[in-house]
Amino acid sequence: MLSLQVEDLREKLTTHFRPWQRSFQFWIRAADIYTGYKVFQLRVNFVKDMKKQEEMWERQHELAAKKIYSMCSDLGGFFLKVAQILGKPDLAPPAWVRRLVTLCDKAPATPFDVVQLVIEKELGRSVSEMFERFDVEPLGSASIAQVHRARLKGAKSDVAVKVQHPGVRDLMMTDIQNLQAFALYLQMTDIKFDLFSVTKEMEKQIGYEFDFMREAQAMEKIRDFLYVNNKRPPVLVPRLMPNMVTRRVLVMEFIDGVPILNLGDEMAKRGINPDGKVAAMAKQNILRSLTLAYGQMILKSGLFHADPHPGNILICKGSEVALLDYGQVKDLPDDLRLGYAGLVLAIADGDPIKASQSYRELGIKTLSKCDDEQTEMLKLAQTMFDTKLPPGVMMLQPFSEESSIKKIAVQNFPEELFSILRTVHLLRGLGVGLGINYSCAEQWRPIAEEALYLSGRLKGSHLLAKIFHPSQTTDM
Repeated sequence: MLSLQVEDLREKLTTHFRPWQRSFQFWIRAADIYTGYKVFQLRVNFVKDMKKQEEMWERQHELAAKKIYSMCSDLGGFFLKVAQILGKPDLAPPAWVRRLVTLCDKAPATPFDVVQLVIEKELGRSVSEMFERFDVEPLGSASIAQVHRARLKGAKSDVAVKVQHPGVRDLMMTDIQNLQAFALYLQMTDIKFDLFSVTKEMEKQIGYEFDFMREAQAMEKIRDFLYVNNKRPPVLVPRLMPNMVTRRVLVMEFIDGVPILNLGDEMAKRGINPDGKVAAMAKQNILRSLTLAYGQMILKSGLFHADPHPGNILICKGSEVALLDYGQVKDLPDDLRLGYAGLVLAIADGDPIKASQSYRELGIKTLSKCDDEQTEMLKLAQTMFDTKLPPGVMMLQPFSEESSIKKIAVQNFPEELFSILRTVHLLRGLGVGLGINYSCAEQWRPIAEEALYLSGRLKGSHLLAKIFHPSQTTDM
C-alpha cells in the first residue's frame, strides 16, 4: 500500500515534466540562444569601433543570460547543475555569472508527506518511531535530494537526513542525453574540444548520485583517509549513522556551520570587516584547508570529493571547513593520478616541455594549429588545471580565435579527467569569490612530488631525501 502511495505521488510530481516535453523545451531554447550568438557574430563584424563592439557583446551576453536563466529555472533538475558549472567568473561572461549564481540553491523541495513516505518505505519504520524530532522544512533542496534536520530517539545531538526526490532520475538522464547531442554538435562546429567525453563523464557521475549506499561508502573512505593522514584533518567530514543508509535515504551527523556564500554577511553581523585583515586571514585559512584536502585526496589517495561548489561547503567555529555531499566522487586509476601529479609539477615549474609530456601520458590528444605549440600547451594546462589563470587570461574563451583551446584543438579528452577539471574550476571560483588569486599547482607541488617519489617516478632530488609531511604547502 505504501509503495503504491509513493508511486502515485511520483506520478503526480512528474506528469507536467514528461521527458519529451523537456527535450522539446531544451532544443527550442538552446537553438534560440545558439543562433542568437551566431547571428550576432556576423553583425558585430561590420562594426569597426572596438568600444562599440564591447558594448554590443555586453548587450548580447545580457540577452543570452536571461534566456539561459529562464531555461535552467523552468526545467530545474540537471540544469541547476549546468547553472553551477557555467555561473563562474573565469568560465562565463559576467552577465551570465550575475544571473546564474542565484540559481544554485533554487531546487524546489519535495512536500513533506512524500518525504515521510520515502523514509518509511526505505528504513522500514515510521518517522515517529525513529526520530524524537524531525523538521518539516528542509535545510536545503538540490537537484537530486533534499536534507532535513532531525534528532534520533535517545540521542543528544542532531542528524541530517538526506532524502532523494521521487521520479527525478529518468528526467535527469533525458536532460543529459540532450546535452550530449548538443555538445557533439558544438565540438563539430565551433568549440575545438572533446565536449562529448565530458558529458559522458557527467552522465556516469550523476548516475552514481542516485545510489546513497555508494555515497556513504565513499564518504566513509574519504573521512578515514583524511583523519588518519593528518593530526588535524583539513576538512570535517560527516559521520554516518549505523544501519540508516539505503539507496534513497542517508542519515548522517549534523555539522553546524555557515554556508561559504554567506560568510561575508556572517562576518558583518559579528562586527568583523569582511574586507579587513582578520577576514583576509580567515579566508586564506579556509582556502588553504580546502586546497590541502583536495591535494591529498586527488594526488595521494585518488579517491576524491568531486563537487566542491559553494552549497557543499560550510564554515564552522574557528574557520574550520566542513565538506558535505559525497554523491559525486571520483576514484582515479594510479596511471591518471600519477600522470596528473606530473602535470601539476609542470604547471608549478612553468615547464612547457613537461606539460606536453604530461598531456601525452594522460591521453589528452591535441591537434596544434600554431607555431609556438609547447607554449600554448602550457597556457592551456594552466587555464584548465590550475586555479591561477595565465597572464592576460581573464576567463576561458572557447569561441575566441586567440584562446589556447582554439589554437590547440583537443581531439580526445579522457572522461576521468573531467572530475579533476571541474574540481579545479570550482576551487578557482571559490578563490575569486574570496578575493584570493592563488595557484593550486604551487600548493600541491610537495604532495605531487611525494606521490611521484613513492611510485618510483621521481628520483635524485634533494627535496625527496625525506617523505614530505602532508601539511607542507607554500604560502598563499
